Amino acid sequence: MTAPVFVVDDLTAAAPGASVALDGAEGRHAVSVRRLRTGEEIVLTDGAGRGAYGTVAAVEGKDRLDVAVTEVRDEPPPAPHITVVQALPKGDRGELAVETMTETGVDAVVPWAASRCITQWKGERGAKALAKWRATAREAGKQSRRLRFPEVADAAGTRQVARLLAEADFAAVLHEEGAEPLATAQLPAGGRIVLVVGPEGGVAPEELTAFAEAGAKPYRLGRSVLRTSTAGTAATALLLGRTGRWS
Repeated sequence: MTAPVFVVDDLTAAAPGASVALDGAEGRHAVSVRRLRTGEEIVLTDGAGRGAYGTVAAVEGKDRLDVAVTEVRDEPPPAPHITVVQALPKGDRGELAVETMTETGVDAVVPWAASRCITQWKGERGAKALAKWRATAREAGKQSRRLRFPEVADAAGTRQVARLLAEADFAAVLHEEGAEPLATAQLPAGGRIVLVVGPEGGVAPEELTAFAEAGAKPYRLGRSVLRTSTAGTAATALLLGRTGRWS
């Protein structure tokens, strides 16, 4: 089994032979929940691409341990970079989408308040929902042993999404009536890929028009119609395989 991953804010001083402390909530989880002990392997990451690999050198109390670093790895930015614009689903399906996309390997998630979304993020409720998505990405990043966690952006409207699509090297809207399958689309070797996943009620015609004007074509995933909470994960997996990032 691979070593568990924990998050620290700053790993700039981490180097082979150095000692790094893990405390606070992450230290408490490592000591009191995971019950790590001296000599066990552990990985620390800043979530931005740097990882310190080592072993537990000492355990102090219920919420702190010291890690003897044996290796430091710096993971380069992914190429191509994959962003999924995720329409807001009902209930906890948004967190499910973020969790599975993170575990699969997505690089960024943009919550989208599409016109046909039943769920709307407003005021304090919206702030709490966004915080849940970000916490989910962090925890799923740890669970899947990632060194670079996906960014979860602020919620966007259709105009903001259109601007994002216009700046992409490959822009697509997942749509069941797309003439071309995503599996055969011409993909860039680098740059930025942006995919739009619509709500359960589908992408509205005016939204499709706005996205088309920004350069995004509609593509289908396959014969079956996926829910909004699973389509982004399936598309991410397809792209990771096709671009060689899973090689």
